[in-house]
Amino acid sequence: MKLPRRKFLHLAAGAAALPVLPRPASALDYPTRPVRVIVGFAAGGAPDILARLAGQWLSERTGQPFVIENRTGASGAIAVESVVKAPADGYTLLMTALPDAVNATLYPNLHYDFVRDIAAVAAISRDPDVIVVTPSFPAKTVPEFIAYAKANHSKINMASPGVGSSPHMAGELFKSMTGIEMTHVAYRGLAPALTDLLGGQVQVYFAPISASLEYIKAGKLVPLAVTTAARAEALPDVPTVADFVPGYEVSAWYGIAAPKATPRAIVDKLNAEINAGLADAKLKARLASLGSSPFVGSAADFDTFIAAEIDKWGKVIRAANIKPD
Repeated sequence: MKLPRRKFLHLAAGAAALPVLPRPASALDYPTRPVRVIVGFAAGGAPDILARLAGQWLSERTGQPFVIENRTGASGAIAVESVVKAPADGYTLLMTALPDAVNATLYPNLHYDFVRDIAAVAAISRDPDVIVVTPSFPAKTVPEFIAYAKANHSKINMASPGVGSSPHMAGELFKSMTGIEMTHVAYRGLAPALTDLLGGQVQVYFAPISASLEYIKAGKLVPLAVTTAARAEALPDVPTVADFVPGYEVSAWYGIAAPKATPRAIVDKLNAEINAGLADAKLKARLASLGSSPFVGSAADFDTFIAAEIDKWGKVIRAANIKPD
């Protein structure tokens, strides 16, 4: 249908007078400004280092800064809460880790529900802890350690960098699956736990491989086994705990998450970029130097993994009656 010329000109003039509204940002545009990555742990630890590696990669790929912000406290819960409250626009991300799954049960009065309020974006790595003792400790294998613990009831002190940390959970799962007793000694960080292990104040540490590898290579610590289902590339001659305790598996995992309502297109773009980084030879080499193994998958895969981790550690926490500090 043709419009009369006078009416057409009138409509065209009216359209020209309408205000120009900003076009909504799309995944193709994202990001158009700096992105914050909130880390719930102190600078220098594994979550911080991995967040900075991922942030550097994403900055190079997108042309926008990915700025790391450390917000410590409550085993990462403060950081998660700040992300939950942030706009779901892709410009506030979370460096998530195993303690976030633990906190879901450990802290009954959190102001958020991780599954309901957080969207998994992309995993980065799954890292082994390694059971380490000093050279003077009488047990040099997992079976010997179990036998020694049963013969010396409640005389083994187990170090960890804090309640709910990966080393703590690895030790608690080991206790429950072997029937041994160990007294948990929580420290405020990795370094003091290692110092007291080396000094003999504690007898065992389910230590992050990145923190203990140097001492193992120097002969100052003896590795009994790694906690992951497969042997660690950094310690290929060290067996897994599951070789002696079938079904045992613990990974110190890390990844990126976002507020739940973050647009799917942005989540998918971030996931694709992070997975591209994990396939890059230089970034893989850097991860390997830290004892880390790339953890590649879709956002849905990571979401399913986190839900399973929450269920797994919830059972361990309830069975052992673990309470926060």
